[in-house]
Amino acid sequence: MKKDKKYPEATCGALILNDKGEVFLIRSHKWNNKFALPGGHIEFGEKIKDAVIREIKEETNLDIEIIDLLMVQDCIFPEDFYKKGRHFIFIDFLCKAKTKNVKLNSEAESYIWVKIEDAFKLPVEIYTKNLIKKYLEKKGKTGIK
Repeated sequence: MKKDKKYPEATCGALILNDKGEVFLIRSHKWNNKFALPGGHIEFGEKIKDAVIREIKEETNLDIEIIDLLMVQDCIFPEDFYKKGRHFIFIDFLCKAKTKNVKLNSEAESYIWVKIEDAFKLPVEIYTKNLIKKYLEKKGKTGIK
């Protein structure tokens, strides 16, 4: 077996909605200062849903309720990502915010709650746009209006 063989990195993220139906987006230097979803790597031995809850708490201080698996995306050599040559598998969930007190860690510079339709007017990275489109396609079937 080759020692330099590389594998995709499994990550999780959350499309978080509040009681007003607004979506939570972070502006991150990791995505060329575009808006993105919070999330991160799944740790070895960690269940995916536990990872998304942990990542959201670490990055935003929000407690979330996971509603449904929304989408799995291949992210191969993303142009806007700050580290080149990466291959991610994004496992993204639809979530509802259970708390409102946001405190960002160093992975994001700012955040916004925005009407989901207005998110497309912002500089949003492509994988987040894809996820928002998927949510809008599934809207009404998920339990969140």
